[in-house]
Amino acid sequence: MQILLVEDDTLMRSALAKLLAAHDFAVAQASDGQTGLELATAIEYDLILLDWHIPQPDGISLCRKLRSQGYTKPILLLTANNSNADIVAGLDAGADDYVIKPYSPEALAARIRALLRRSGALSQTLSWGELCLDLTSAKVTCGEQVISLTATEYNLLELFLQNPNRIFSRSKILDRLWGFDDAPAKNAVTTHIKDLRKKLKAAGLSEEMIETVYGMGYRLKPAPNRPASTSETNSETNKDSQKNPAPKDMTSVNRVLERFRHSFAEQVRVLERAKTALSEGNFNSELQLAAEREAHKLAGSMGTFGYPEGSKLAREAEHLLMGARPLQQDEICRFSRLVMALQQELAKPPTASTPQPVPAIQTRRVLAINDDPKLTERLLSEADAWGIRMKIAADLATARSRLALAAPDAILLDLSFSETEEDGLTLLRELTEGSPDIGVVALARRDSLDERLAVLRLGAKQFLGKPATAREIFQALERVLAQPKTSEAKVLIVDDDPAIGAGLSALLTPWGLEVTALTEPQRFWEVLTATSPDLVVLDLEMLPVSGIELCQVVRQDTHWGDIPILVVTANTDAESLQQAFAAGADDFITKPVLGPELVTRILSRIERVRWRCRRGGIPHATGE
Repeated sequence: MQILLVEDDTLMRSALAKLLAAHDFAVAQASDGQTGLELATAIEYDLILLDWHIPQPDGISLCRKLRSQGYTKPILLLTANNSNADIVAGLDAGADDYVIKPYSPEALAARIRALLRRSGALSQTLSWGELCLDLTSAKVTCGEQVISLTATEYNLLELFLQNPNRIFSRSKILDRLWGFDDAPAKNAVTTHIKDLRKKLKAAGLSEEMIETVYGMGYRLKPAPNRPASTSETNSETNKDSQKNPAPKDMTSVNRVLERFRHSFAEQVRVLERAKTALSEGNFNSELQLAAEREAHKLAGSMGTFGYPEGSKLAREAEHLLMGARPLQQDEICRFSRLVMALQQELAKPPTASTPQPVPAIQTRRVLAINDDPKLTERLLSEADAWGIRMKIAADLATARSRLALAAPDAILLDLSFSETEEDGLTLLRELTEGSPDIGVVALARRDSLDERLAVLRLGAKQFLGKPATAREIFQALERVLAQPKTSEAKVLIVDDDPAIGAGLSALLTPWGLEVTALTEPQRFWEVLTATSPDLVVLDLEMLPVSGIELCQVVRQDTHWGDIPILVVTANTDAESLQQAFAAGADDFITKPVLGPELVTRILSRIERVRWRCRRGGIPHATGE
């Protein structure tokens, strides 16, 4: 899915681009209305995310201009204006929907998905070869044959299809499908996957789709119509390499590379200016410092993006430029050759690339058990805007059938039905006994203490008296869906080279890690306390604050002093590493960064810390 983002606020645009990228959208950016108009008319985007207050022309004028030219794609307006007149003006200008600032990131993503679904850009079907899983009907087919799955098997299959690049350990699968309170033994996961494989094979699926990654867990294999990458092929034949995480699909890294290819060229141009100045005899200390800094960045980033030889060349250039002494003639010639070799290297394609997997859209699933057609209609019409995929059961028998097929994330349960003697309390009791981890919002005609106590004792998380508006219902569901669940690990990366931060984020995100990349080390403490990461990755060589100094700042704090710190450095001499460990670093990794090594060290370090927390050895660094 391609989205055009038109926003003139640099920080806001950067934050929005990161949010959209995290939801697997490809993002093009424009900072003014004229650029946005040119891009929208030249390239077919699936949606335009448009800020109201942009220059030349403003958002409303741009919206009118596009609609007058016959533009039919969805336009979502961002505005701080919340008066009725402004909202009417925006919709009359041609916007399909609007979001008022400040907004919840998840709510914005939900609005975007809703517009894309209405426009037909998003499918509600997940597929793998001939296998299809319909998210609306919860039907699984292979070709023309319907496959009958248990609720657990269905949820397992959906989990893998929704996360095509994730490796799930057995414990992680237990957390996702059962939660902590009702989880069976780990061997149950193996049994369910074995049964799922048998049913898929019996239905005619010729290839095995769920791969066992020894020592790690399970993941979805590449679909039959997508060739396996070299790393995936090697992982099946080399058992030693399977002990460590295999390189992930490089698509996300390649997307980052495309964004930063221009910056690489700019950095090489600085070296080109230094080469020219050296040959003409007007090389000065300011240019030398700038060239040394750009060479250092290139040395650290090019290898990460598939240019290992480029990293070596940049490292040599950096070493030549170090120090205040003037370069000798032979060194000037060598520097010139290195710059030309860098230019040639950058013109080549990166060494690792694989096709892009089909992005999966994740939405909260709610089963509404209610026989009021008017209320049902209102709920269905507004569900998309809340990021909820809602299914309806008009009676308890239908509800039980749907629950047996697939477990929702939450349930809206009417406690009384107009044409049945059986009330919702019976089903609520069954849910409490069989699926206590599913949050239930109860609707009741009688709002009394006795009724509330009965509902509370049977395990409902929220209570609403009738009549209740659709907004009140969705707000109650939001509270249920937002209740704490097993959290993924969070990593803070601090590197003043934006290419490195983006590249490492692309490597780590597919492993379920929530990554924050910071390019301004002077904002470190602000971001650290705001994000509460489980682990920090620091580049040692940064300005104006070094990684050594940041490491020392963390270690002197009583609250954050125990958080794991991994340093990334291009200097592997004994003195540099000794300084890093003396400052409090737990581990180090050298540039250029190799994806499997980075993932292995981060995951193992986080797991060790969490194990010690469970054993009561140390407090968690974030205080959670």
